[in-house]
Amino acid sequence: MRELTYVAKRTVEWRDVPDPVLDSGHGAIVAPVAATSCDVDSAILAGHGPIEPPFAIGHECVARVVDAGDAVTGVEPGDLVVVPWAISCGQCERCRAGLTAHCVSVPHMAMYGAPIGGPWGGLFSDLVRVPWADAMLVPLPSGLDPVTMASASDNWPLAWRLIAPHLRDRPGARVLVIASGSIGLYVCDIARALGASDVLYVDPDPEHRAIAAGFGARTAEGIEPVHHGFDVAVESTGRVDQLTIALRSLAPEGFCESAGNHFRPGELPLLEMYLTGVSLRVARDNVRAHLPEALALAGTGKVDPARVVSDVLDWESLPEALPERRLKPVFVRDLPS
Repeated sequence: MRELTYVAKRTVEWRDVPDPVLDSGHGAIVAPVAATSCDVDSAILAGHGPIEPPFAIGHECVARVVDAGDAVTGVEPGDLVVVPWAISCGQCERCRAGLTAHCVSVPHMAMYGAPIGGPWGGLFSDLVRVPWADAMLVPLPSGLDPVTMASASDNWPLAWRLIAPHLRDRPGARVLVIASGSIGLYVCDIARALGASDVLYVDPDPEHRAIAAGFGARTAEGIEPVHHGFDVAVESTGRVDQLTIALRSLAPEGFCESAGNHFRPGELPLLEMYLTGVSLRVARDNVRAHLPEALALAGTGKVDPARVVSDVLDWESLPEALPERRLKPVFVRDLPS
């Protein structure tokens, strides 16, 4: 089979590798049918990632089950499923606690799309092995479009986790989003749908700001810190200076979620954070634990993640098209009619 491989800055290519095989009755083989790039993939393709190439890339897709082990009960061949980015067994203490990105049955950081916790391959591949199908795979709910939900492996449920629990605890919260990609736009959509009283979206890209405005957010190209301006802030730029603005804009006891991959070090305003009593979470997301709730919200019609899809492209165009700068391209093949 072919595996899309990141080989150098803005360069990917197909490489032939052996077909994956089932090595236990609990696994499955899936074929991605709608796959997209995560915001961090853009940084990797730009040469800013922490891992030297070559490696298989891609960790967001909806796939079709091709084969399943004898012990698998939750899915069967032909089903459309979301493939979470992190490898998890579903049975260890951490998985049972919802910490599926920290499963102890595999090396730390085991994931698709980067060889940090082992060679699991990428989701821009013809076939993918899922070691624990019942624990990992989530059937795509009827009525949801695979293209629209290609990001359900990571960015869509991550955006849900970044804002939905906060709005449950703080109805009508004021929300600041400092972003540079799809995650921040999904947050805007979800925040307004779940009752945020005010959403300010900050991004230098005018096309991104136009999408955010369509979700009902106020927008700005950039801002200085807004003293006590927001109850919740979400930063997804990967820039510490932008994270600092988010932290300095929080009301007392406010909460900042950082979804940016901070490949470069920087200083945080720790004394100001202490005086204001704010909280900061920089977290690897346990997508599988809250994926069903995130998909359920997508099915209500209250949100419109399709607006964030920038391009729908043919699977065979991946080597040429993926390195180009696009917001949220989705690469498709063999979709059901």
